[in-house]
Amino acid sequence: MAATAVLAALRGFFGRFRWRPQAPALAGGVRGAARSAAAGRPDYDLLVIGGGSGGLACAKEAAQLGKKVAVVDYVEPSPRGTRWGVGGTCVNVGCIPKKLMHHAALLGGMIRDAPLYGWGVPQQVPHDWSKMAEAVQNYVKSLNWGHRVQLQERKVSYFNMKASFVDEHVVRGVTKGGKETLLSAKHIVIATGGRPRYPTEIEGALEHGITSDDIFWLKESPGKTLVVGGSYVALECAGFLTGLGLDTTVMIRSIPLRGFDQQMSALVTDYMASHGTRFLRGCTVVSVKRLLDSQLQVTWKDLASGQEGMDTFNTVLWAVGRVAETRNLDLEKAGVNTNPKSKKILVDAREATSVPHIYAIGDTAEGRPELTPTAIMAGRLLAQRLCGQSKDLMDYDNVPTTVFTPLEYGCVGLSEEAAVARHGADHVEVYHAYYKPLEFTVAERDASQCYIKMVCLRKPPKPVLGLHFLGPNAGEVTQGFALGIKCGASYAQVMRTVGIHPTCAEEVTKLRITKRSGMDPTVTGC
Repeated sequence: MAATAVLAALRGFFGRFRWRPQAPALAGGVRGAARSAAAGRPDYDLLVIGGGSGGLACAKEAAQLGKKVAVVDYVEPSPRGTRWGVGGTCVNVGCIPKKLMHHAALLGGMIRDAPLYGWGVPQQVPHDWSKMAEAVQNYVKSLNWGHRVQLQERKVSYFNMKASFVDEHVVRGVTKGGKETLLSAKHIVIATGGRPRYPTEIEGALEHGITSDDIFWLKESPGKTLVVGGSYVALECAGFLTGLGLDTTVMIRSIPLRGFDQQMSALVTDYMASHGTRFLRGCTVVSVKRLLDSQLQVTWKDLASGQEGMDTFNTVLWAVGRVAETRNLDLEKAGVNTNPKSKKILVDAREATSVPHIYAIGDTAEGRPELTPTAIMAGRLLAQRLCGQSKDLMDYDNVPTTVFTPLEYGCVGLSEEAAVARHGADHVEVYHAYYKPLEFTVAERDASQCYIKMVCLRKPPKPVLGLHFLGPNAGEVTQGFALGIKCGASYAQVMRTVGIHPTCAEEVTKLRITKRSGMDPTVTGC
């Protein structure tokens, strides 16, 4: 109700900001725009293609620093017809709605804990998906409005159009109705992000499945759900679906959380399995068929035995990777090079492409972390360099992140495997501990998977190479220690840091036992 009221107020207050495609007069069409750019009279100092987190951060920063800026942004509806407003994946179909639904699931666990803390709460409390979804969607829409207003305030021109290159300085924008507009700019930033991949080689995958582009905008509960994939998106979605009381199965072809520390990944899935999520490992979907009762019949194959299995679900959610949104940009007309396989744009340390005045940031750039905060910072730093305010480059080392599974996993720096591969096992020391959050004690929760490890170089001063934390509020814990690791903290410095008692984070400052020692790392006492 409150979110609905806020959204209504925003609509009323900002009603004057009606978003219309802006069409500057460019006599002579493509040639006129090209001549204007060649004559040193481009329409804009900076043109950003993409209205996600990175693109908007870059555009706003440049405009704040006095540049004439435009954003060209268009969201193609998902195959299921889901559409959303400005703000990109994070705001609309990623971080924000994901974290809110994760929190909704955690609240369910707190309700189950409440009687042990003296609260007279009924144990069979139903969850209303529709009510939750409406509240989450209304909040997302308020963020869409906020972005639009900020662009207006900074005098950034916004074009709700599909963009493609005409040449290295000119971009064509096409509205939903087919109207074309040509825009020229001195500098162009590509920040189009990515979209979920459908495994179209599987029968029925596209016709009957959904992705993370859809799950957060469902008005009704997805019911019994099969989540296909072992990515963080797959595990996060499966985690909150299970937490909301839905029958949820995760099918993983190979390993979960590829690219993350695999000991931590195993603990994440162990916790999920012990709390009701079913896992089908080493399996791949063969087909998805809709039955007469509207249920989905899924047939899969066990890759080890070759045997087939079958079950019915209400929803099949594909989380098998993402694809860069570059295919329709006509990059070849501007001379921008991409990776032939991933279709991501090749960039250097300055985010520059093969064309010096064209840049790419965020998920569309090859070799960059697919994380909102890195895209935002890269965009801001790029804008500052283009405006002559700074020479600082984005540093992609020691970027912290958190996987918002039911038991959250936060990490920064190298995994244990990566540290050993880079420095050799004899030169790496791992300090670790199993601990029990105080909140778990009275509630009698199992803390078997609550675990911390700090990966260090063995030679003094033992610089910290990576920190991995599995437990409640992992993102909050990891964010704090990330600053120290970014500044080159050593093991000794962490040990000289006074912990805040009683917290889970203080357990990091008490890591004394090494894996090498073989001693039991279970924390006892308070």
